[in-house]
Amino acid sequence: MAETISLEMGAPISLSRAAQAPAGLAHFLEIVKVLGHFKFEETRGSTSMRKEAIGVCGLITPWNWPMNQIACKVAPALAAGCTMVLKPSEIAPLSAYLFARILEEAGVPNGVFNLVNGDGPTVGSAMASHPDVAMVSFTGSTRAGVAVAIAAAPTVKRVTQELGGKSANIILDDAILETAVKEGLQGCFRNAGQSCNAPTRMLVPRAKMAEAAAIAKRAAEATRVGDPFITDTSIGPLATKAQFEKVQRLISKGMEEGAELITGGPGRPDNIHKGYFVKPTVFANVRNDMTIAREEIFGPVLTIIPYEDENDAVRIANDTPYGLSGYITSGDIERARRVANRIRSGNVHINGARLDFGGCFGGYKQSGNGREWGEAGLDEFLELKAVFGYTASGK
Repeated sequence: MAETISLEMGAPISLSRAAQAPAGLAHFLEIVKVLGHFKFEETRGSTSMRKEAIGVCGLITPWNWPMNQIACKVAPALAAGCTMVLKPSEIAPLSAYLFARILEEAGVPNGVFNLVNGDGPTVGSAMASHPDVAMVSFTGSTRAGVAVAIAAAPTVKRVTQELGGKSANIILDDAILETAVKEGLQGCFRNAGQSCNAPTRMLVPRAKMAEAAAIAKRAAEATRVGDPFITDTSIGPLATKAQFEKVQRLISKGMEEGAELITGGPGRPDNIHKGYFVKPTVFANVRNDMTIAREEIFGPVLTIIPYEDENDAVRIANDTPYGLSGYITSGDIERARRVANRIRSGNVHINGARLDFGGCFGGYKQSGNGREWGEAGLDEFLELKAVFGYTASGK
């Protein structure tokens, strides 16, 4: 599975083995835990509250974390008792073929899981608008998510969406700057920056901007770009020509708008003459109204934005149409918690905390609606029914 993912979308093989492929299994293991305690039926007074399978589910998944996104939809759909049609990204279909073989060998009954290939405007639209599909679970760009919702609206089906992001990484003034900047840059560049929850906007105290930029420059220039099947590669190629051209355009836009280019920039890295490879790029002294601070770049491009004080940092972090993730680094855990509670996003990471598959994943605002992972993810595939007078005595 890891080799297949690296082959189809370019993730370094070390990342595919450590995270891309294992994420699929992790979601299945988590949903088994949830089923051990989940209550599909409860009696409240004389009323029975029942959670029932919503029905046929259309699942539309992206190319950047293919197994993570497939499994976090298929596992809860199976657990809920739904049948489903999966349309994986046409850019990364190979891992989905392998996944379908796994389900067949596991004995999933015919007709429960169905795989259909094709592009979004054709197959995705047909799934979203089909009257026999009760729910669509979509992960991808905000633009495509809007199209799915419009197609689904005439049949009034449930639509859950996990969309784009422009996550802020607030490094507070009491943090260890060297560690926080290095870890923030690595998080931004992971998977070549092709993660919707990547910490792409690094917020640092204005007085520490020069120091933070120097640390980021050293870390970016030490990042190895190259063949994803070489084990010490940190950044492989971007997945498509269109994505490469978009990233190049936005890097140039940042320079045009006056952001300070610290390292990287347009074009391929030195000694790489073909392929969709991007220079690890860092901009400093970025204003939050610049294009590179507003649009999701989806490449190894970090923007460093100065702030005046804690309130200003929170204001900048929330000044975005997105709200998927946020990141806080502080030497004071109570302070970090207070700031985290003020961030308008579906996830917040304190002091480099990793994702928890038992938690939930999803966004505010234009980052989507609904939640995936764990118990919250299972609930999305269920309808809630109240049966009144279920018990005559209310017991």
